[in-house]
Amino acid sequence: MPTTFFGTHINWPDHLADSGEPLLPMPLQTVEPPQRLYRQIAEQLRSLIAAGEFRAGSRLPAERDLARQLGVSRPSVREALIALEVEGWVEVRIGSGVYVLPQGGAGTSGAAAQIPAGEWGPLELLRARRVIEGEIAALAATHAKRKNLQTIRESIDAMEHDVERGVAPLEGDRAFHTAIAQASGNVVLLETVQTFWDARHGALFERFGGHFESRPVWRLAIAEHEAVLAAIAGRDADAARGAMQQHMDKTNARFSASWRRANSSRPLQH
Repeated sequence: MPTTFFGTHINWPDHLADSGEPLLPMPLQTVEPPQRLYRQIAEQLRSLIAAGEFRAGSRLPAERDLARQLGVSRPSVREALIALEVEGWVEVRIGSGVYVLPQGGAGTSGAAAQIPAGEWGPLELLRARRVIEGEIAALAATHAKRKNLQTIRESIDAMEHDVERGVAPLEGDRAFHTAIAQASGNVVLLETVQTFWDARHGALFERFGGHFESRPVWRLAIAEHEAVLAAIAGRDADAARGAMQQHMDKTNARFSASWRRANSSRPLQH
């Protein structure tokens, strides 16, 4: 009779599974969840750097080449490279590429940080948000009350105010997405979105945002937020879903464009 432990099916012999007798002693190892894919990629690159395969000062292969050799997606490689940057193993030089730092060095960004094993990859999270928050926006278009629309409006106004002052409008951005989740009328979805936003406090997310967030980028995001609000206020669930998904797609595209500029393969300038 198969027994399931953490998704793994073990077919115990019937006389052991059903007899009630204790199982024979056997060596066991602690069961741990699989590592995030970006962490597995980062670990491989870190090991190669430590072994001297990539010397300090050398430029890593292009992202597309790393992805092909590792058999993974380019976004996963991006997340791994950002993780290595946060940890002080590499440095991203805009318009030049990704360079190996002396082992133990922290580069130009200050002391190296350690990324918790459970931290999500920013790009993987964006893909999840596209699915979940698209449906939340559709629900909000059906269930939102006047006070919900007002709260969403106020969050966009707060973002505009912060951008004018030269401040990253993270609080307004969080308020926007949580207000839409609140309007959906589902507390589980609300708490899910809040969990998404709490993840932004990690070092990986902060470095991720630092590569592409700017005043022009935030203005584009605000315009996309306006489109989401217009669809919700118009009670058009399909349009609300589409507007939110477009917002996530464009956020991803903006980061990809910024990363391509940073990770280009231009010749070294002397």
